[in-house]
Amino acid sequence: MAKEKIPRQPMPEQAPEDRARNFEEVPYGYSDETAMMEANRCLRCKKPRCVAGCPVNIDIPAFIELVQQGKFIEAALKIKEQNALPAVCGRVCPQEEQCEKLCVVGIKDEPVAIGRLERFVADYERNAGKIKKPEIAAKTGKRVAVVGAGPAGLTVAGDLIKLGHEVTVFEALQEPGGVLTYGIPEFRLPKEIVQAEVDYLKKLGVTFVMDFVVGRNSTVRELLDEEGFGAVFIGSGAGLPSFMRIPGENLVGVYSANEYLTRSNLMNAYLFPKYDTPPIIRERVAVIGGGNVAMDSARTALRLGGDVTIVYRRAREQMPARDEEIHHAEQEGIKLKLLNNPIRIIGDDRHRVVAMECIRMELGEPDESGRRRPVPIEGSEFTMEVDTVIVAIGNKPNPLIPQTVPELETTKWGTIVVDEETMQTSVPGVYAGGDIVSGAATVISAMGQARIAAAAMNEYLVDGKKRKT
Repeated sequence: MAKEKIPRQPMPEQAPEDRARNFEEVPYGYSDETAMMEANRCLRCKKPRCVAGCPVNIDIPAFIELVQQGKFIEAALKIKEQNALPAVCGRVCPQEEQCEKLCVVGIKDEPVAIGRLERFVADYERNAGKIKKPEIAAKTGKRVAVVGAGPAGLTVAGDLIKLGHEVTVFEALQEPGGVLTYGIPEFRLPKEIVQAEVDYLKKLGVTFVMDFVVGRNSTVRELLDEEGFGAVFIGSGAGLPSFMRIPGENLVGVYSANEYLTRSNLMNAYLFPKYDTPPIIRERVAVIGGGNVAMDSARTALRLGGDVTIVYRRAREQMPARDEEIHHAEQEGIKLKLLNNPIRIIGDDRHRVVAMECIRMELGEPDESGRRRPVPIEGSEFTMEVDTVIVAIGNKPNPLIPQTVPELETTKWGTIVVDEETMQTSVPGVYAGGDIVSGAATVISAMGQARIAAAAMNEYLVDGKKRKT
């Protein structure tokens, strides 16, 4: 059979009626045989466009060729040359908009399932218990502080520890992982996967200090001037939720997606009564927004027993969530109320949510994003009965660190200004990456910035100056 005639291999997954009532991971992953069959769809292009679509520049053809040969451990090691979190990225990265979008096979057929193969080899390595430590350079005597144990911080830590530097990661919450732990639900990214990636970094020598708020316990300046760190990386993310600024947002039963997902994920509310965190169980739930966070919130609410509706002001084709996530949500019974926008949340005499007033929208001329602007239809207001409203319309950068480092240059949106070639900030020795720089974005884009920062930080630590560009 010619390679181009092998169909893209589907990934087995839980039936919708089963997974809608549990928090177990939805896809089961490839078998050895299926992975090799999918890998055999790769044409091994001489000029692989897929690599250019990867923010961390994984040698995709090389790792896929190793899968073709059944060398799964070697394939995992090949990925780890560029990506410290392959089991995570294989699950949550939007490959359809990055590497797979540029796959040559995808011109006439469906692209090679690069993300599924990445997940497969990472899981194979972990399950086989054959995770190998890479070669660690001789100790340099230089110390690095990493602020935030999210995707960017973990990537910087992994790169710099291998270069011989002493790395300490400071995290404000009680568990490392950042958005991987408190933001993405168990059914999409199991906590044990994140913990395994963190444990790998610990084995390499990375130190994690939890419940430590940089900007409160110590400032960035104190880390540099008093604590003996030669450089600091800021990866504190975008944890400040945005709201709609409509009447009723202060009622009991209105949550930001951050709070809702954190209570479920980090505080284990979904495992009640094993954990005594009160579950957030309601009957009629409205989730506002159309991105991946909205999908995560809606699917979590469904599993906690709610009748869930996603309310989005644009059309389906304009939803920024991954197609796979929208598809899974609809399969599980979540309703989409498109081209509708909330204008008021209504409460009872106890200040609890009982309803939400919306207005119907229609698409007008394109806005600055290139998408057709949603325009209210006069006189189309209506009310829907709800007892919970989850606002998932985006996040803003965490403002604490910029507020405590006056000389740190920021934009009007609160993001930190960096030299994109090095990710160095306006403060010598201080670098930044991820959502604190770009605003809420993808896991892999944060990791791409972190790799650039790590390379520049290494030169700064060794040479004592900014890397030349």
